[in-house]
Amino acid sequence: MPKWAPLIGFLVAAYAVAAIGGLSSSAGVSGWYASADRPGFTPPNWLFGPVWTVLYGAMAVAAWLAWLKRADLRLWWVQLALNFAWSPVFFAWQQLWLGLVVIVALDVTVAVTAWKFARVSKPAAWLLVPYLAWILYATALNLGIAVLN
Repeated sequence: MPKWAPLIGFLVAAYAVAAIGGLSSSAGVSGWYASADRPGFTPPNWLFGPVWTVLYGAMAVAAWLAWLKRADLRLWWVQLALNFAWSPVFFAWQQLWLGLVVIVALDVTVAVTAWKFARVSKPAAWLLVPYLAWILYATALNLGIAVLN
């Protein structure tokens, strides 16, 4: 098997989560979220799609680079599952405080994953840094929305 072949699998996994997350959040974004009180630092809705598209690609490449170094990818899969869980919890079920619990767990898992990846592949770890920054920002948004609503 070529060394690049698993990259396709990581891309498929990441973008499948993106697609399902997008579907589960679309009704909420145009529904309750549109009229919810939000912090002043909330970005426009159009920004989320392009940002997540890049971040999911970077996550997949990071996993692939770590895989090439035979790193343990269990935490990468856990963070992907947490990422998958957050959208329906927050948007579809409107469980803002439970969403905060999920996203804080995601923050911690991504940080630990990046730290573990850094031990085997610095580029893999660095590819997770923008993702971590974005989800920390999303955590602040989640908290703000929960408090305001």
